[in-house]
Amino acid sequence: MTALLETQGLKRHYRMGESTVRALDGVSMTVEQGEFVGLLGTSGSGKSTLLNLIAGLDRPTDGTLRIFGDDLAQMSSTALSLHRQRNVGIIFQSFNLVSTMTASDNVALAMMFAGVPRAERERRARELLDAMGLSGRPQHRPPELSGGEQQRVAIARALANKPHLLLADEPTGNLDSRTSAEIMGLLKQLNERDGKTVILVTHDAALAAKYAHRTITLLDGVVVGESRS
Repeated sequence: MTALLETQGLKRHYRMGESTVRALDGVSMTVEQGEFVGLLGTSGSGKSTLLNLIAGLDRPTDGTLRIFGDDLAQMSSTALSLHRQRNVGIIFQSFNLVSTMTASDNVALAMMFAGVPRAERERRARELLDAMGLSGRPQHRPPELSGGEQQRVAIARALANKPHLLLADEPTGNLDSRTSAEIMGLLKQLNERDGKTVILVTHDAALAAKYAHRTITLLDGVVVGESRS
């Protein structure tokens, strides 16, 4: 396997008044291309902070974070924006869809920011929604969709720009158990069939053990354990 992601001594500290919050305090890890990795930890363990750094939504205080050998910590704002467009697709617990836009337009929006021509955006949005089992829902808006359907739209949106890496932040946190299993099955299929590298943030050890090849456990901003399924 080829390393897609490598971190060395990665830190993210915040000032809160007179004190310093060490959200991440020296994380070193590697994720290989094609892996399904679980980031496990309780609230405040640093897992979402790490995901934000990998996504290029935040910058580290110290350490290195390399994707395909390029250090995100040294990137310009423009380069980070391109990284977000090309390399990563993010799936959120709360879906983060635009409620006034149709499912198709939500998926196409990510491609618009990447400069994809309109006809291609519309074609690919339809294809992705079909692949997510939503062929009859492209003109429905989020309030007209169930939670599971909204998350499928969110996954389609995350795939829109053909990213190498899918980042899923508690993607089943707002779903019932049956719908959760369907969404996790989709992520597993994207990993096994399409070769997508997946990093799943979760507080659920059983979920990580069931779906991830490997689980990395964080506590108070540091790695405290690693296990293979």
